[in-house]
Amino acid sequence: MSEALYFNKEHQMIRSAIRDFVDRQINPFVDEWEEKGIAPLHELFKKMGDLGFLGIRYDPKYGGMGMDYWAETVFLEEIGRIICGGIPMAIAVQTNMATPAIAEFGSDYLKEKYLAPSIAGDLVAAIAVTEPDAGSDVGAIKSFAKKQGDHYILNGSKTYITNGTQADYLTLLARTSDDPGYHCFSLFVVDTNLPGFFVSKKLDKLGMRSSDTAELYFDNLKIPAENLIGIEGEGFIHQMQQFQHERFSALPMAYIGAKRMVDQTVEYLKGRVVFGKPLITKQVLRHRIADWLTEIEALKALTYHIVRLKQAGQDATKEISMGKLLAGRLLCQVSDGCLQMHGGLGFMNEMWVSRAYRDSRLIAIGGGANEVMSEVIFRTSGY
Repeated sequence: MSEALYFNKEHQMIRSAIRDFVDRQINPFVDEWEEKGIAPLHELFKKMGDLGFLGIRYDPKYGGMGMDYWAETVFLEEIGRIICGGIPMAIAVQTNMATPAIAEFGSDYLKEKYLAPSIAGDLVAAIAVTEPDAGSDVGAIKSFAKKQGDHYILNGSKTYITNGTQADYLTLLARTSDDPGYHCFSLFVVDTNLPGFFVSKKLDKLGMRSSDTAELYFDNLKIPAENLIGIEGEGFIHQMQQFQHERFSALPMAYIGAKRMVDQTVEYLKGRVVFGKPLITKQVLRHRIADWLTEIEALKALTYHIVRLKQAGQDATKEISMGKLLAGRLLCQVSDGCLQMHGGLGFMNEMWVSRAYRDSRLIAIGGGANEVMSEVIFRTSGY
């Protein structure tokens, strides 16, 4: 697929700058961060913020670059070239998960206090929705923020929170009333330096090892009323719209990551001789790779179609859900198949394919499980 059909000279300049940054400032340190189980996000995000990478689409008034969805796609493709899944996910939390609702629904005060420093890389953000008893079923959230004067008093817990041990603030969804339905939730910006905020524990994960993930607890934490995002009681709706930015961010990283896995596996198969011939000569492996390449190209084409819809201001919920479902299945299939082609070597933890296998599993779960995406696709298909 020719990039010239979709990306202009300015887009390509952004691509070159981000690719150079990934090659120089991220990939050489990934093994170290994976071993430690955490990356220095304040240091990394500040470097990215200084270069304008954390606000590609955001209003220049708040430090953003004010570019289009094609530029954002370039950004996501290039961070997809990072040689692990944890760091791209941590970055995407900052750019596509925790800040979109502030940019779209937040007051000028919230944009100046939180969005601008996030774009500059001075603050690390996290998105706090999931709870021990509420994952894909967002409506089951129990954390409660009760209005008292000029504050909301927050009690409850959140879990599986990416960037959770380092975040300076959370974009957090909580109940604000006991009314039935979906108009009883509100979205807030919650500072993590407030009394009543606790990191219960740093979670130990199968993959995404370089991304810190936390369980959080709130005990009578006082949220200033001005930290409400948008309209009280409409937080569920605001969050559903924010989910579209989150789910879309997975697509470019998925097809870039899958193609990298295939490329590296092909190089291994060319050099691995079995029964007197390189493994790459085996038709069963060649055809399996051809199938993957076809599906990778299909996901990329769907993603570019979604960008066109977004550029035109059209609702792309169904198409984004299709892309997320396809990406989850594709990454699991390709990572499993590439590991199999490496044989016993692929089962060793120090191998890149082992890391890719572990990291790839999350996309079918996080940000809306495959089963949820299937339900969204059916509901939005007019049946």
